[in-house]
Amino acid sequence: MSQNHSPLAALRGEPGYVWRSGQERRLNMILEWADLSGRILDNGCGLGTYLRAFQPHSREQFGLEIEFERGLKAIPFSHGITQGVGETLPFASNQFDFVFSNEVIEHVANDRLYAAEMVRVLRPGGRLVIFCPNRWYPVEQHGIYWRGQYKFGNIPLVNYLPDVWRNKLAPHVRTYTRRGLNSLFNDLPVRQVHHTRIFGGYDNIEHRRPQLGRALKRTLYALEKTPFRLFGLSHLLVIEKKI
Repeated sequence: MSQNHSPLAALRGEPGYVWRSGQERRLNMILEWADLSGRILDNGCGLGTYLRAFQPHSREQFGLEIEFERGLKAIPFSHGITQGVGETLPFASNQFDFVFSNEVIEHVANDRLYAAEMVRVLRPGGRLVIFCPNRWYPVEQHGIYWRGQYKFGNIPLVNYLPDVWRNKLAPHVRTYTRRGLNSLFNDLPVRQVHHTRIFGGYDNIEHRRPQLGRALKRTLYALEKTPFRLFGLSHLLVIEKKI
């Protein structure tokens, strides 16, 4: 395995290690669509990157993390971290004003249960914000399995293959069409507030080649306002629990 990623990369993805412009941009999107002044749950909080960013806005913030060592590092940025899985949240119903899931749902064992549990713990009128991979982004960023070996890295066009082939190469991670993502919330007491697709932060490119990186971001962020957003990196979905 590469020395540039953790041994859990295939199973859990990589947590946010640093706060850069891409994370700051997502935070601003969250602030546009959700009130962070109440009780927050970051469902799959990793190292606490977003919990730390939520601190100036929230009176109570909690995290759930499946990996013990990652969760320990998130404790200083929260009022409590629980080790567990998102399909069986260890919280009573109607507890949180805001639930957040950042690039987590694609890794869980049962994404439909994961979605239902987030809705269950939301208070009526509370909002859920999800970022997750878009099926039509031209690059699979979670690596693939080839001849039984995990290959970390960005692999082009994998997600354009039919499911039977795509899922053999990337059985460890899902991607979502808009219809597939919305279907997770069928028959749940929610309404969709907002959906779009967004491109990434591309901070590594900007760090290595600042002019190219800035030009790339200007171009791609402009495309988010056009039908070409279909090819964005991630879905942004905002759900509100019905009163």
